Amino acid sequence: MKREGTTYYYQDYTDDFVESARQDQKLPEDYCWIHKNLFYRLVSAILYLAALIFAVIYDNFVLHIHVKNRKVLKKARKTGCFLYGNHTQPMGDVFGPVLYSFPSRINAIASVSNLGIPVIGKLLPMLGALLLPESMGQMKRFMESIQYYVEKKRCIVIYPEAHVWPWCTFIRPFPATAFRFPVLYNVPAFCMTTTYQQRKHGKKPKIVVYIDGPFFAEPGKNKKEQQIRLHDRVYACMEARSRMGACEYVRYQKEEPRQDLPEEAQRGSL
Repeated sequence: MKREGTTYYYQDYTDDFVESARQDQKLPEDYCWIHKNLFYRLVSAILYLAALIFAVIYDNFVLHIHVKNRKVLKKARKTGCFLYGNHTQPMGDVFGPVLYSFPSRINAIASVSNLGIPVIGKLLPMLGALLLPESMGQMKRFMESIQYYVEKKRCIVIYPEAHVWPWCTFIRPFPATAFRFPVLYNVPAFCMTTTYQQRKHGKKPKIVVYIDGPFFAEPGKNKKEQQIRLHDRVYACMEARSRMGACEYVRYQKEEPRQDLPEEAQRGSL
């Protein structure tokens, strides 16, 4: 994985091109996902309001994001929903959904490594980040928190590609297991696809985000089949939207294995 000019070379879709200063963060075994302390909730509300104000400024005057079809998210205000997106903007993907889902508040499933982001990292849980568990003991409490926020009619954001690839114009493969939540809790799924289009002035492309949905699990099938069908429909929609982009600001190219190395070395086993 490396960068040369405006070309990023990758070996696998799990490669990281944006890393925090403390990438090796660990989650304490007694980590808490649900906070009912009044003082914590008050501070959380104040920080979320600040994040909303920042999102208005950053999205509109720094990134100049144009959002299409945001009104469809209104259909989930009485049920809550899961919102899936492609992961291509380190800051925009953090604050954008805060604005898109307003007035509903969001939670976002996130990697523990995000705690290492300077300044804002430690505040992410107060802003609604639901950090992925690292043990079976933590998994139970994590799933309880998902149910808790679904019952509160929240919009829960998931970036199933997992890793940020800045300005990437194509949708990377992601697993059907990411769709177990809308199937399990019987709530709709939506997708937000960030695309990059030619602009009249400036070097960077225009950012257009398309919101689509709702997508529902199909009745009459088992849960695994429902996850797969839901995944396929959302993935197809995001792929179709990504093809509406017409500007490649950064190119991603798969790095070919070196022919002068033995096969074991190419796999990184030596």
